[in-house]
Amino acid sequence: MLWEQLHLTSATGVLEIGLLSLAFYYLILFFRGTRGAQVLLGFVVLLVALGMVTQVLHLDVLSWVLERFSVYLVVAIIIIFQPEIRRALAELGKQHMFIGTTASRTLVDHVVEAVTLLAGRKLGALIAIEREIGLRAVQETGTLVDAVVTPELLASIFFPYTPLHDGGVIVRQGRLIAAGCLFPLSQREGLATELGTRHRAAIGLTEETDALVVVVSEETGTISVAYKGRLTRGLDDDKLRKLLSAVLLRPRSARNRWWGATANLDLSSADSAPVEAMLEKELGDHD
Repeated sequence: MLWEQLHLTSATGVLEIGLLSLAFYYLILFFRGTRGAQVLLGFVVLLVALGMVTQVLHLDVLSWVLERFSVYLVVAIIIIFQPEIRRALAELGKQHMFIGTTASRTLVDHVVEAVTLLAGRKLGALIAIEREIGLRAVQETGTLVDAVVTPELLASIFFPYTPLHDGGVIVRQGRLIAAGCLFPLSQREGLATELGTRHRAAIGLTEETDALVVVVSEETGTISVAYKGRLTRGLDDDKLRKLLSAVLLRPRSARNRWWGATANLDLSSADSAPVEAMLEKELGDHD
């Protein structure tokens, strides 16, 4: 009887730890990439610092105040993070949170079709596809759209003289979330001198996040893709489709091996021929 109680208690403890770990994981995942993350970090640092000071210096009065303040901590968190909490509850009811490979494949087709059209007419474009690291901080620099991604929508946004054609668009889970966004420019030295603002913005965003960014040059109509701080240029529609599929559709292990093969290549140099040869070889090996 005692052994059964101990076993049940142990199983319950493991379950509670697992649930708490999962809750903290999704909490961190949700706040990552948002302005609320900085507020939350500052809030936690302040509380930890005050707690350590009161324990080390034996400040009984301050410790008493902190204990009484903890009663109102939940209310304070709800007030401070009200926008983030509301957004989280709203996203729980959206079906697109559970979209799988089929939706990703449709997204690849739509992006390729739009980019091919824009490249043929030499219309500049900057398309960021969000992955695990949130882009809400960048999203807030643009205009909210929140529409299903279609080739027609992407092409119309980047048509010259339209209000949102400057800047980039952010795609999240098959939806175009925002347009006219300002991406951080790469400050890395040694980039090719002919790279324009769009290409440097694409590299800059992928240096800070795991997003994949598609770029169309306004001067030449050249299609490029930035990922993990590296830029691959001179793609046609077939190579673009294979590259997007390799990142968005393949399992994580295969994807990491695929991109790891290009780790020692200078993908931002003016000569992209070695890069294209490597792309063809790697894409062919993983088809």
